[in-house]
Amino acid sequence: MEEKDLLLYINEHNIIENSKQFTDERGIDHQQFYGVLNSLALANILNYTKKESKQAVLTPEGEELLKNGQSPEIQLVSMILQGPQEGINKTEAQTKVADFMGAFKVCMKNGWIAQEKGSDFLKKGNKLTDELPKDIVLEQLKLVSSGKFVITELEKQKGKNLDDLKAVELTVLNIENDQDGIYQTKKNQLIQEGCSLSSVDFMNLKSRKLVDIPLIKYFTITKGTAFSVERKKQETDLTFDLISSGAWKDLTFKEYNFKAEGKRQTNGYLHTLLKVRTEFRKIFLEMGFEEMATNNFVENSFWNFDALFQPQQHPARDAHDTFFLEVPKECLELPEDGYLEKVKETHEREIEEAKKNLLRTHTTAVSSRYLRQLGKDLEAGKPFTPRKYFSIDRVFRNEVPDRTHLCEFHQCEVLSLKRIGITNLKFKPAYNPYTEPSMEIFGYHPLLEKWVEVGNSGMFRPEMLRPMGLPEDIVVLAWGLSLERPTMIKYGIDNIRDLVGHAVDLQSVRKNPICRIDKNKKY
Repeated sequence: MEEKDLLLYINEHNIIENSKQFTDERGIDHQQFYGVLNSLALANILNYTKKESKQAVLTPEGEELLKNGQSPEIQLVSMILQGPQEGINKTEAQTKVADFMGAFKVCMKNGWIAQEKGSDFLKKGNKLTDELPKDIVLEQLKLVSSGKFVITELEKQKGKNLDDLKAVELTVLNIENDQDGIYQTKKNQLIQEGCSLSSVDFMNLKSRKLVDIPLIKYFTITKGTAFSVERKKQETDLTFDLISSGAWKDLTFKEYNFKAEGKRQTNGYLHTLLKVRTEFRKIFLEMGFEEMATNNFVENSFWNFDALFQPQQHPARDAHDTFFLEVPKECLELPEDGYLEKVKETHEREIEEAKKNLLRTHTTAVSSRYLRQLGKDLEAGKPFTPRKYFSIDRVFRNEVPDRTHLCEFHQCEVLSLKRIGITNLKFKPAYNPYTEPSMEIFGYHPLLEKWVEVGNSGMFRPEMLRPMGLPEDIVVLAWGLSLERPTMIKYGIDNIRDLVGHAVDLQSVRKNPICRIDKNKKY
């Protein structure tokens, strides 16, 4: 519908009580009509009020029945009257009569048909004459289709059925509630005109899916404060020319919509894992830790294993646990300051094995480099000062992926567990080649309903520290913690593949809140 046609109608009639009824009568798409209406309302040319009501309508099955001019039960009776004396085959009738079971029940109840026990044939009943009975269902559907009827015997219904039928009746009578003084007057008038349907009959039609009571949303439309039969263009900018010429005095300007939201920008979002990483890093820095440089994913076996007092025959150094590089297969150099020889004295080493390149299996390889540098400083005569380091970066292990394991994950080194927000913890003794004593940390995952390992800890062994140049009176306490599993627990993720990898839901990355950890809370 064009704007001009709508404005002319309102100018003549002042109001449209029901926009849905208005558009249906004229064959207009209601959604398209709303677009025109809303545009005029924004300009204050029209006003509209949103309303809703429940209305009785025919279903597609009911429309088809009304179009055919015969209900299923009358169709079944007609077949029997026109069929042979011995009756008609029930199976055959089922293929020809829509809603056969509904029709069969009505005909049996009214005595129009009969079926002998064990027989597949339907015969004429003792209450059926040679003439077709009155098609009551068809008449009822015509009444519902007219939209002009009331419902009697409402007391026989309860709950939602009663509420729906009352709402239908109020819509037909076009009044707000049944306490209105003219309610009973209007209802009695329709009953006298024969435009009534009992609640039992209506619910029977509904149970047979011939009628329905949908919620109808519509608008009541009236003139706005700036109403005119023709829309005037509204200026959106007050320019220098309009002001200097005085033309602005004869123009209308579009009002500012201060409630309008700005256009959402398709900017990037910090991944859920990185939100937690950012918070962890901030905690470490606030606690006085120095961040270690961890920007070398490729490490040689010496720093990854040998420097950590890990035997070259240890199972973790096998190909099924570690990703070894084919190109370049070996590193170019190893320490030449005597450290390599000291490590060989501690435990036997093969140089060829130590030179193998790999994807680092832990960031402790970086810690070993920093500890060696600290040892060199002490050997050079620099005074010792306590140091605290941390790192958060990726490591790689030849794992079989499952709900809690990936081949690539993050490792945090030196972390105070009392500040990460995991309150349900367990500890147990463990074995690490380079720490003694050692202890594993487990956190309870409420979605997985089991304990999952979230970290490891221990005191670095003297066999590892003495070759680095650190004296016997210096001890190093280290912690290690994964980043993925604490993130899973905090954000309620039960499968690590939903956090990292191709299966990640990008909407969750956008919607997940930033990571906040209460640093003052005591766990």
